Formats: sequence, structure tokens, C-alpha cells
Amino acid sequence: MWKLIALAIFSMLCLNGCVERLITVTTDPPGAIVWLNGEEVGATPVTTSFTWYGTYDVVIRKDGYETLKTAQDTPAPFYQWPGIDLVSECLLPFTITDHHQWEYELTTHAAVESQELIDRAKSLQEETLAVP
Repeated sequence: MWKLIALAIFSMLCLNGCVERLITVTTDPPGAIVWLNGEEVGATPVTTSFTWYGTYDVVIRKDGYETLKTAQDTPAPFYQWPGIDLVSECLLPFTITDHHQWEYELTTHAAVESQELIDRAKSLQEETLAVP
């Protein structure tokens, strides 16, 4: 009897599961470069793994479009709450996938007149050279 229980416990430990955490970022239009917390993860659509739940700083850039800077919350599902996570991470004999989908729409750059750009450059130059 004890051998059977020991074998069952050993089997459960050998067949431990895990939680696979994924974030997929899509943009309209596709092909934008995505940074999560300052680390480049690729061009959209892109899927990357993550290790912790919480708020991520998201920066998305594409030529001809405004740079998008935002914060995205990634809440933990109930099976990742402290205590319950021991079961989902170690004792289940299969893998659970926690997949978050983030979608963003990019806006095009407004056309800037050449003279306006020159005036802004001169203004910045004067601010830089000004002695306080």
C-alpha cells in the first residue's frame, strides 16, 4: 500500500505541469516594432513569453506613424494566485497556456511644412545655446 502511494506521489512530481505565459501584440497596420519595458520583442504581429504579471510599458514605432507609448496591465488569472499557483505550476500533469492579446491602432504623422521644421530646429538650437 505504501509503495503504491509513494509511486503515485513520485509520478505526480515527475509529470509536473507548468503555466506558459504569452503576450501577442498586433497593430493596424502591421509591421510596427514593439518594445516591452525597454526590450525590443519584434515586429507586429509578435508573440513573446513573459514571466510576471503586472503593468508593462509598451512602445510601438513604425515609419510614417506616430510613436505610441502606453502602459498595459496584465492581470494574473485565479490559478496564478499565491497558494493556488503551487498546484498549477507543480502538480498538474499538463501545461496551462495564459495568452494575452493586445491590439493597437496607429495614427499617421501629420505632414509638417519645411519652414515649420526649420523654425523648430532654430528654436531648439537657441534654447540649447542659451546661458542660464
